[in-house]
Amino acid sequence: MSDAQRTAAQGGPEPEEIRFFGTTWVEHDGGYGLRRVGVAVGSLVLAAAGAAVLRFAFQGLEIAEVGSFVNVLVVAGFAVCSALAFRRTWDGFVRRADPSADSGAERSMQSLMMIGFIGTLLAYFCRSLAEAPGEKLRRAEYEAARERYSRRRESRAGNPAARKPKPTSKPTSTSKSKAQSKSNGTGAGSGTKAGKKRR
Repeated sequence: MSDAQRTAAQGGPEPEEIRFFGTTWVEHDGGYGLRRVGVAVGSLVLAAAGAAVLRFAFQGLEIAEVGSFVNVLVVAGFAVCSALAFRRTWDGFVRRADPSADSGAERSMQSLMMIGFIGTLLAYFCRSLAEAPGEKLRRAEYEAARERYSRRRESRAGNPAARKPKPTSKPTSTSKSKAQSKSNGTGAGSGTKAGKKRR
């Protein structure tokens, strides 16, 4: 059983799952390397396919003879959206999104990321070359949560290593003789009482 499984079994924090990787990023097991290769290759192939589709769309604009200004505007729009999507996705791998962000701005950003989907795919490809996308962020949060959990456990139960065993006191010969005299009725008090009864 790994340290993560042992901590979770004791009621501690559990690692957060990553898309396409689950919790294999914790111990780098369960086909972690193959998953990274698959995500990198898959994202690169999808980005190339998306670029081919966009190329066909641009050729359609050229055939329609809409003008060079429109062609340049469309290419620039897709390039800007792809750059914003790449930056947004990359930032999501290294830091958490601001919970106080405006919901309207978030929806508009999602629309831009859908248009610039090639940038998102390229961000996944580049990050998968080094680690599982978002692994560094989640590992730092998980290690911090485990440290807080261990400190809470030590504060509640104390440090067992610092405790010293109490010395066990052995009964002396005097206490043994007293105990035997009480049990047999041969103490001084019992002998005096017996003499009074005989008189």
